[in-house]
Amino acid sequence: MNTARGPLEGRDEQGERRELARLLPPPPHPEMAAESLKEFLLNEIDLHPRARTPATTLPLVSADAPAPVRSVRRWPRLTVVTAVATAVAVAVVVSVHSGGGPAEQAPPATAASVRLLDRIARAAYVRPQTAVRDTQYSYVRTVGHSTSLSEAGGGTMRRATTTEDIEEWVAVDGGRPGLQRGAGGDRAIPAPGGGSLNSPTHKLLSALPTDPEALLRQIYADADLNHGTGSGSTTGPDQEAFTAIGDLLRSSVAPPGVSAALYRAAGRIPGVVTVADAVDATGRHGVAVARVHNGERSEWIFDRQTLRLLGERTVLLADGPWGAAGDEVTSVAVVARGITDAPGQTPAEGSDNT
Repeated sequence: MNTARGPLEGRDEQGERRELARLLPPPPHPEMAAESLKEFLLNEIDLHPRARTPATTLPLVSADAPAPVRSVRRWPRLTVVTAVATAVAVAVVVSVHSGGGPAEQAPPATAASVRLLDRIARAAYVRPQTAVRDTQYSYVRTVGHSTSLSEAGGGTMRRATTTEDIEEWVAVDGGRPGLQRGAGGDRAIPAPGGGSLNSPTHKLLSALPTDPEALLRQIYADADLNHGTGSGSTTGPDQEAFTAIGDLLRSSVAPPGVSAALYRAAGRIPGVVTVADAVDATGRHGVAVARVHNGERSEWIFDRQTLRLLGERTVLLADGPWGAAGDEVTSVAVVARGITDAPGQTPAEGSDNT
């Protein structure tokens, strides 16, 4: 059973600032060059005039309470300037969802989660990226486990845990077959063509908006197709949007500007909170951004020093057929990623482009 601490509740502005300072050390990564930081901030301010409103005018809210457990989603599928960036990030916490999907009634993302996501976005934005050619391949290696539930004799339910170590190569332009390598051997992946948000190529990711609000509108439009009104889905667009962004960040290699926009977009989804300590599938501890839905807490885990994504997991908040409160039902760690010239090759150490 996992004993990680739960979501942090925001009570006041100074309290949120203290909480974030406790969660993370001072940023160890290089600060943005002046022109890059100016572009990053002015893009946000120009898009959101309301961001000039003092951040202290915004309400601070806590995480929503646990609800009944549902079936789990399976995996694979400068000081002054910094203060301005923080104020901008907090001031634009809004939901851009306007579809007709199920109303989830979640509060806005907490101020601490928005500030954390802003720091993660800025760290992602300044990471170097080498030129990527259409003839190359995106490479991601993940390790982890998932839980399945099946009916046993006498009407009882049997839980089983599956552990996997998977490497995947996907053509940058989607025009050629890829490769998946696991314990069962190698398996060819059909050429994805242009790709989609559910099965992205690097070329598709490179074409996504770097304006977080425009990007989130696109993600919600896709979420509404399968989780909106009349879909029969109990997930709802907000949770699906959070899950979709997590999938994109975990299972692909996105350009730095797009990664930054995805993190900033996540801060606009209602119900997003922070978790002070979370552990990935390889045992690495970090701080998490999370969202609670139907008695499960979906967590994205980040290294406290580098702010890189370590992995994600789903934790039960109530006892049920899937396990006891605190149990992990899924956990996956990202252990390597980058760009290679051919399937079967691994990227050079330190070539993570996210």
